[in-house]
Amino acid sequence: MAQDAGFSWEDQTELSFVSTSGNASSSTFGLKSALTGTSGPNAVKIDLGGVRASSDFTTRTATGTPSSFTLQKTSESKVTAASYYARARYDRQLDGAFGFLGAGWERNTFAGVENRYSGVLGFGKTFVDGDSGHFKADLGATYTVQKDVEKVPGADESFLGARLTIDAMRTLTESTDFTSNLVADENLEQTGDYRADWTNSVAVSISQGLALKTSLELLYDHQPAFVRVPLIDGGSGLPTGTNVAAEGEKIDTVLTLSLVIKL
Repeated sequence: MAQDAGFSWEDQTELSFVSTSGNASSSTFGLKSALTGTSGPNAVKIDLGGVRASSDFTTRTATGTPSSFTLQKTSESKVTAASYYARARYDRQLDGAFGFLGAGWERNTFAGVENRYSGVLGFGKTFVDGDSGHFKADLGATYTVQKDVEKVPGADESFLGARLTIDAMRTLTESTDFTSNLVADENLEQTGDYRADWTNSVAVSISQGLALKTSLELLYDHQPAFVRVPLIDGGSGLPTGTNVAAEGEKIDTVLTLSLVIKL
C-alpha cells in the first residue's frame, strides 16, 4: 500500500571500459544510467551518461652513435573523444494516449557543441504494449538553446522546433531483447537544420540482474557545428599557428559493448 501511494523506482546502469598499454596506450570509459519511477498514470525517467576516450602519445629520440646510444621517451596524454548528456522526462497517461514534458542538456565539443539545452512538450500514443514488446511514438514542440565551440557570426543560438520520438522493443528469445529508439529534431525557424539520433541494441541476460548489451548509435546532423582546424602554410607545409573554423562531419557512429546492471 505504501508503494502504491508513492513512486516505484527501477535503475538500469550500463558500464563499458577498454584499456591498452605498452607501445600504444589508450583508454575508453562509458557510463549510462536510466532511473525510472512509476505511480499509477504517472512516470518519471532520468537519463545520465557519457563517453570519454584518451590516448597517450609517446615520442622516442636517441642520442649517441648507431652502435652506442641513449634512448629518451616523452609521453603526452590527450582526450580524443568526449560527450555527455543529462535528460529528464515526465509522462502522464491519458485516455488512449499520453502527454509528456521534458528537458535535456548535452555536450560534445569534438562535434563542435559546447552546450545544448532543450525543453519539450507534447503528446503520444502507445500502439503495442504486451509481454513480447512495445511500440510507441510521440510528437512534441521544442525550444533549444545551443552554444557552439566555434561561434558563427549571425547564427541564431535559440530556436523553436519539433521532435518525433519512436520507442520500440521486441523480445526475441527468453533471454534476448531488441530495442530501437529514434529521436528526430527539426528547427522550425530554419528548416534545413535537422538532426536525428537512432540507437539499436541487443541485450542478452546472463542473470536476473545482469545482461550484456551491444548497441549501435547513429547520429546525423544536417547542419553540423563548426570545429577548429589547424591552418597549414601552402608553400612550406608547416603549421601557421592559426586555426580556422570548418563544418564538422554530418554522421557520427558509436558502437558499444556494455555490462548492464539492473536494480
